[in-house]
Amino acid sequence: MEALQIECFPCRSDNFGVLLHDPETLMTASIDAPEEMAIVAAAERRGWKLTHLFTTHHHQDHVEANLALKERYGLAIIGPASEARKIPGIDRTVADGSSFLFGNNTVRVIETPGHTAGHVCYHLPDAKLLFAADTLFALGCGRLFERPAADMWASLQKLAALPDETVVYFGHEYTQSNARFALTIDPENRRLRDRAAEIDAARAEGRFTCPTTIGLEKETNPFLRAGDPQIRALLEMPEATNEEVFAEIRRRKDNF
Repeated sequence: MEALQIECFPCRSDNFGVLLHDPETLMTASIDAPEEMAIVAAAERRGWKLTHLFTTHHHQDHVEANLALKERYGLAIIGPASEARKIPGIDRTVADGSSFLFGNNTVRVIETPGHTAGHVCYHLPDAKLLFAADTLFALGCGRLFERPAADMWASLQKLAALPDETVVYFGHEYTQSNARFALTIDPENRRLRDRAAEIDAARAEGRFTCPTTIGLEKETNPFLRAGDPQIRALLEMPEATNEEVFAEIRRRKDNF
């Protein structure tokens, strides 16, 4: 079985577009639809025709081009059942634990409420890929618009339980700002300090920071590290629950 191919590219002001291509069946999926012409240009650059659109959540910057892409390509739009009424052009709904085939690869749906009430991520276990959109960023996580911190913490734990080598594509280029904030929460983390320097160098050269891996995020992302004793000491929350520590980190990031 040939390896899946991925094209990652900037959209809008700070979104990432991602195309997933199966060279055996010639199926191509767009992960969300932030900007029509950026997605079309990426597909044409690779010589791919879009057949699917995997929607993660209903926010406008992730569904804006749904109908335009459907009209252009006749693609099938897949998205979370609990947000179906808010997702333009949806053809098939999925929920936590759902799975479907994309070419010869199984796509497993992980429901991750927090950023929105029905946000889902798409996990391809055989290919060791995760499309996390606005649940898990490099060194960050999505703002809590529709569900409380405890729900987002539980969602992040689902993703942290995936194999460390899982490659994670995420929805926005927030990484440099996330790194600066992370250093205020976990300043003694040498791996984080090294990573922040690498990110600064990449951004100075115009390179973007997607993708990451589950293992790297577990080492350096403070939103996955609420149980770390040094972080708890800095926050003066040694006896708090992980959910409470996570909520405090999210509150600080919201005001950073």
